[in-house]
Amino acid sequence: MSYVEAAAAPLRKTGQIRLHGPEGFEGMRRAGRLAAEALDLVHEMVAPGVSTEAIDNLVFEFAMDNGAMPATLMYRGYRKSTCTSINHVVCHGIPNEKPLREGDIVNVDVTLIYDGWYGDSSRMYPVGEIPRRAERLLEVTYESMMRGIEAIKPGGHVGDIGAAIQDYVEPLHMSVVRDFCGHGVGQLFHDEPNIVHVGRRGEGPELLPGMIFTVEPMINLGRPHVKVLSDGWTAVTRDRALSAQFEHSVGVTETGVEIFTLSPKGYHKPIFGG
Repeated sequence: MSYVEAAAAPLRKTGQIRLHGPEGFEGMRRAGRLAAEALDLVHEMVAPGVSTEAIDNLVFEFAMDNGAMPATLMYRGYRKSTCTSINHVVCHGIPNEKPLREGDIVNVDVTLIYDGWYGDSSRMYPVGEIPRRAERLLEVTYESMMRGIEAIKPGGHVGDIGAAIQDYVEPLHMSVVRDFCGHGVGQLFHDEPNIVHVGRRGEGPELLPGMIFTVEPMINLGRPHVKVLSDGWTAVTRDRALSAQFEHSVGVTETGVEIFTLSPKGYHKPIFGG
Protein backbone atom coordinates (compact mmCIF):
# COMPACT_ATOMS: atom_id res chain seq x y z
CA MET A 1 0.00 0.00 0.00
CA SER A 2 1.41 3.38 -1.00
CA TYR A 3 0.67 6.85 0.32
CA VAL A 4 -0.12 10.14 -1.41
CA GLU A 5 -0.49 13.74 -0.25
CA ALA A 6 -4.25 14.36 -0.28
CA ALA A 7 -3.90 17.80 -1.86
CA ALA A 8 -2.12 16.28 -4.87
CA ALA A 9 -4.49 13.34 -5.38
CA PRO A 10 -7.61 13.26 -7.60
CA LEU A 11 -11.01 13.08 -5.91
CA ARG A 12 -11.51 9.39 -6.61
CA LYS A 13 -10.19 6.14 -5.23
CA THR A 14 -6.66 5.51 -6.47
CA GLY A 15 -5.70 2.56 -4.30
CA GLN A 16 -3.41 4.83 -2.28
CA ILE A 17 -3.78 6.08 1.28
CA ARG A 18 -4.24 9.86 1.45
CA LEU A 19 -2.26 11.91 3.93
CA HIS A 20 -4.13 15.09 4.89
CA GLY A 21 -2.68 18.35 6.14
CA PRO A 22 -4.10 20.94 8.57
CA GLU A 23 -6.81 22.00 6.10
CA GLY A 24 -8.12 18.44 5.94
CA PHE A 25 -8.19 18.09 9.69
CA GLU A 26 -10.06 21.38 10.02
CA GLY A 27 -12.57 20.28 7.38
CA MET A 28 -13.13 17.02 9.22
CA ARG A 29 -13.60 18.83 12.53
CA ARG A 30 -16.44 20.85 11.04
CA ALA A 31 -18.10 17.94 9.26
CA GLY A 32 -17.58 15.59 12.19
CA ARG A 33 -19.08 18.00 14.68
CA LEU A 34 -22.15 18.45 12.49
CA ALA A 35 -22.67 14.67 12.28
CA ALA A 36 -22.26 14.45 16.05
CA GLU A 37 -24.80 17.23 16.58
CA ALA A 38 -27.28 15.32 14.43
CA LEU A 39 -26.78 12.21 16.55
CA ASP A 40 -27.27 14.28 19.70
CA LEU A 41 -30.70 15.30 18.33
CA VAL A 42 -31.48 11.64 17.67
CA HIS A 43 -30.63 10.84 21.29
CA GLU A 44 -33.32 13.27 22.41
CA MET A 45 -35.87 11.77 20.00
CA VAL A 46 -35.51 7.98 20.35
CA ALA A 47 -38.40 6.51 22.35
CA PRO A 48 -41.03 3.77 22.06
CA GLY A 49 -43.52 4.67 19.33
CA VAL A 50 -41.11 6.81 17.29
CA SER A 51 -40.45 5.49 13.78
CA THR A 52 -37.05 5.28 12.14
CA GLU A 53 -38.59 7.23 9.25
CA ALA A 54 -39.19 10.12 11.65
CA ILE A 55 -35.55 9.90 12.79
CA ASP A 56 -34.44 9.94 9.17
CA ASN A 57 -36.55 13.02 8.46
CA LEU A 58 -35.05 14.77 11.49
CA VAL A 59 -31.51 14.18 10.23
CA PHE A 60 -32.41 15.32 6.71
CA GLU A 61 -33.97 18.54 7.97
CA PHE A 62 -31.00 19.18 10.28
CA ALA A 63 -28.62 18.73 7.36
CA MET A 64 -30.60 21.09 5.15
CA ASP A 65 -30.80 23.72 7.90
CA ASN A 66 -27.00 23.63 8.29
CA GLY A 67 -25.90 23.67 4.67
CA ALA A 68 -24.96 19.99 4.61
CA MET A 69 -26.03 16.97 2.58
CA PRO A 70 -26.61 13.40 3.83
CA ALA A 71 -24.03 11.27 2.03
CA THR A 72 -26.25 8.18 1.86
CA LEU A 73 -29.10 9.97 0.07
CA MET A 74 -29.16 8.44 -3.46
CA TYR A 75 -25.77 6.79 -2.85
CA ARG A 76 -25.85 3.77 -5.17
CA GLY A 77 -29.63 4.13 -5.27
CA TYR A 78 -30.13 4.30 -1.48
CA ARG A 79 -33.08 6.62 -0.78
CA LYS A 80 -32.65 7.60 2.88
CA SER A 81 -30.52 10.06 4.84
CA THR A 82 -29.49 7.56 7.51
CA CYS A 83 -29.13 3.86 8.16
CA THR A 84 -31.17 2.60 11.14
CA SER A 85 -30.35 -0.91 12.33
CA ILE A 86 -32.57 -2.50 14.98
CA ASN A 87 -31.81 -5.49 17.24
CA HIS A 88 -30.39 -8.27 15.03
CA VAL A 89 -29.76 -5.93 12.09
CA VAL A 90 -25.99 -5.54 11.85
CA CYS A 91 -25.87 -2.50 9.57
CA HIS A 92 -27.51 -0.68 6.64
CA GLY A 93 -31.06 -1.02 7.94
CA ILE A 94 -33.46 1.14 5.94
CA PRO A 95 -35.68 3.63 7.84
CA ASN A 96 -39.43 2.96 7.68
CA GLU A 97 -42.72 3.83 9.37
CA LYS A 98 -42.70 0.92 11.85
CA PRO A 99 -42.51 2.31 15.40
CA LEU A 100 -39.69 1.42 17.74
CA ARG A 101 -40.72 -0.78 20.66
CA GLU A 102 -39.77 -0.79 24.32
CA GLY A 103 -36.67 -2.96 24.73
CA ASP A 104 -35.32 -2.44 21.19
CA ILE A 105 -31.79 -1.30 20.51
CA VAL A 106 -31.17 0.80 17.39
CA ASN A 107 -28.06 2.03 15.63
CA VAL A 108 -28.35 5.31 13.73
CA ASP A 109 -25.55 5.87 11.20
CA VAL A 110 -25.13 9.42 9.87
CA THR A 111 -22.69 10.80 7.31
CA LEU A 112 -23.01 14.48 6.49
CA ILE A 113 -21.12 16.23 3.69
CA TYR A 114 -20.15 19.74 4.78
CA ASP A 115 -17.95 21.95 2.62
CA GLY A 116 -16.88 18.82 0.74
CA TRP A 117 -15.84 16.84 3.84
CA TYR A 118 -17.58 13.70 5.10
CA GLY A 119 -18.38 13.46 8.81
CA ASP A 120 -19.23 9.80 9.45
CA SER A 121 -20.43 8.47 12.81
CA SER A 122 -22.96 6.13 14.38
CA ARG A 123 -24.28 5.42 17.86
CA MET A 124 -26.47 2.87 19.59
CA TYR A 125 -29.65 3.97 21.36
CA PRO A 126 -31.71 1.97 23.86
CA VAL A 127 -35.45 2.30 23.34
CA GLY A 128 -36.84 2.70 26.84
CA GLU A 129 -35.76 0.00 29.28
CA ILE A 130 -33.74 -2.75 27.60
CA PRO A 131 -32.61 -6.18 28.84
CA ARG A 132 -29.34 -6.36 30.73
CA ARG A 133 -27.77 -8.52 28.00
CA ALA A 134 -28.50 -5.74 25.50
CA GLU A 135 -27.00 -3.14 27.85
CA ARG A 136 -23.90 -5.29 28.16
CA LEU A 137 -23.62 -5.61 24.38
CA LEU A 138 -23.78 -1.82 23.99
CA GLU A 139 -21.18 -1.30 26.71
CA VAL A 140 -18.79 -3.81 25.17
CA THR A 141 -19.26 -2.47 21.65
CA TYR A 142 -18.53 1.10 22.72
CA GLU A 143 -15.50 0.02 24.73
CA SER A 144 -14.19 -2.05 21.82
CA MET A 145 -14.36 0.99 19.53
CA MET A 146 -12.51 3.13 22.04
CA ARG A 147 -9.83 0.48 22.54
CA GLY A 148 -9.37 0.33 18.79
CA ILE A 149 -9.01 4.11 18.66
CA GLU A 150 -6.59 4.14 21.58
CA ALA A 151 -4.33 1.75 19.63
CA ILE A 152 -3.83 4.37 16.89
CA LYS A 153 -0.47 6.12 16.87
CA PRO A 154 2.07 7.06 14.21
CA GLY A 155 4.41 4.18 13.50
CA GLY A 156 1.78 1.62 14.47
CA HIS A 157 -0.17 -0.49 12.01
CA VAL A 158 -3.78 -0.94 10.94
CA GLY A 159 -3.68 -4.45 12.41
CA ASP A 160 -3.15 -2.93 15.87
CA ILE A 161 -6.69 -1.53 15.74
CA GLY A 162 -8.33 -4.84 14.89
CA ALA A 163 -6.22 -6.71 17.44
CA ALA A 164 -7.23 -4.33 20.23
CA ILE A 165 -10.90 -4.86 19.40
CA GLN A 166 -10.75 -8.62 18.88
CA ASP A 167 -8.62 -9.27 21.97
CA TYR A 168 -11.15 -7.43 24.13
CA VAL A 169 -14.40 -8.76 22.65
CA GLU A 170 -13.83 -12.46 22.09
CA PRO A 171 -12.90 -13.40 25.69
CA LEU A 172 -16.27 -11.92 26.68
CA HIS A 173 -18.01 -14.58 24.52
CA MET A 174 -19.16 -12.10 21.89
CA SER A 175 -18.06 -11.99 18.27
CA VAL A 176 -16.65 -9.39 15.86
CA VAL A 177 -18.29 -9.11 12.44
CA ARG A 178 -15.80 -9.71 9.61
CA ASP A 179 -18.00 -8.89 6.62
CA PHE A 180 -17.93 -5.11 7.10
CA CYS A 181 -15.12 -2.79 8.09
CA GLY A 182 -14.06 0.79 8.64
CA HIS A 183 -12.64 2.81 5.78
CA GLY A 184 -10.73 5.86 4.75
CA VAL A 185 -12.82 9.03 4.73
CA GLY A 186 -12.28 12.73 4.09
CA GLN A 187 -13.38 14.18 0.77
CA LEU A 188 -14.49 10.73 -0.35
CA PHE A 189 -17.19 8.67 1.36
CA HIS A 190 -15.20 5.42 1.20
CA ASP A 191 -11.46 5.38 0.58
CA GLU A 192 -8.29 3.52 1.55
CA PRO A 193 -7.40 1.96 3.90
CA ASN A 194 -9.88 -0.66 5.01
CA ILE A 195 -10.00 -0.86 8.82
CA VAL A 196 -10.80 -4.48 9.67
CA HIS A 197 -11.92 -4.96 13.26
CA VAL A 198 -9.95 -8.15 13.82
CA GLY A 199 -6.24 -8.54 13.23
CA ARG A 200 -2.71 -8.97 14.45
CA ARG A 201 -0.51 -6.28 15.89
CA GLY A 202 2.22 -5.08 13.57
CA GLU A 203 0.42 -6.17 10.42
CA GLY A 204 -1.25 -4.09 7.70
CA PRO A 205 -0.40 -0.62 6.43
CA GLU A 206 1.65 1.61 8.69
CA LEU A 207 -0.23 4.40 10.46
CA LEU A 208 1.17 7.78 9.40
CA PRO A 209 0.21 11.31 10.46
CA GLY A 210 -2.49 12.68 8.15
CA MET A 211 -4.42 9.45 7.66
CA ILE A 212 -8.18 9.86 8.22
CA PHE A 213 -10.54 6.89 8.55
CA THR A 214 -13.41 5.39 10.52
CA VAL A 215 -13.34 2.87 13.35
CA GLU A 216 -16.74 1.18 13.50
CA PRO A 217 -16.79 -2.31 15.05
CA MET A 218 -19.96 -4.39 14.78
CA ILE A 219 -20.27 -6.80 17.70
CA ASN A 220 -22.71 -9.71 17.96
CA LEU A 221 -24.01 -11.53 21.02
CA GLY A 222 -23.94 -14.70 18.95
CA ARG A 223 -21.79 -15.81 16.04
CA PRO A 224 -20.13 -13.33 13.65
CA HIS A 225 -21.90 -14.56 10.52
CA VAL A 226 -24.23 -12.20 8.66
CA LYS A 227 -26.41 -12.22 5.56
CA VAL A 228 -27.78 -9.44 3.38
CA LEU A 229 -31.54 -9.42 2.80
CA SER A 230 -33.25 -9.23 -0.57
CA ASP A 231 -33.41 -5.41 -0.46
CA GLY A 232 -29.68 -5.48 -1.17
CA TRP A 233 -28.81 -3.36 1.88
CA THR A 234 -30.02 -4.74 5.20
CA ALA A 235 -27.44 -7.02 6.84
CA VAL A 236 -28.62 -9.24 9.70
CA THR A 237 -27.09 -11.84 12.00
CA ARG A 238 -27.62 -15.34 10.64
CA ASP A 239 -28.50 -16.65 14.11
CA ARG A 240 -30.76 -13.61 14.83
CA ALA A 241 -28.66 -12.68 17.87
CA LEU A 242 -28.46 -9.02 18.82
CA SER A 243 -25.85 -6.86 17.12
CA ALA A 244 -24.47 -3.42 17.95
CA GLN A 245 -22.12 -0.86 16.42
CA PHE A 246 -20.47 2.44 17.30
CA GLU A 247 -18.46 4.55 14.87
CA HIS A 248 -16.13 7.54 14.98
CA SER A 249 -14.18 9.33 12.26
CA VAL A 250 -10.58 9.82 13.39
CA GLY A 251 -7.29 11.22 12.16
CA VAL A 252 -3.73 10.12 12.92
CA THR A 253 -1.72 13.01 14.41
CA GLU A 254 2.00 13.45 15.08
CA THR A 255 1.47 12.19 18.63
CA GLY A 256 -1.58 9.94 18.50
CA VAL A 257 -5.15 10.29 17.28
CA GLU A 258 -7.89 12.91 17.04
CA ILE A 259 -11.59 11.99 17.14
CA PHE A 260 -13.66 14.27 14.89
CA THR A 261 -17.15 13.06 15.85
CA LEU A 262 -17.32 13.43 19.63
CA SER A 263 -20.72 14.42 21.02
CA PRO A 264 -20.90 18.15 21.83
CA LYS A 265 -23.42 17.31 24.57
CA GLY A 266 -21.31 14.55 26.10
CA TYR A 267 -23.46 11.67 24.85
CA HIS A 268 -20.36 9.58 24.20
CA LYS A 269 -21.11 6.38 26.07
CA PRO A 270 -24.32 4.31 25.97
CA ILE A 271 -26.96 5.96 28.14
CA PHE A 272 -29.60 3.77 29.75
CA GLY A 273 -32.80 4.36 31.62
CA GLY A 274 -34.13 7.20 29.53
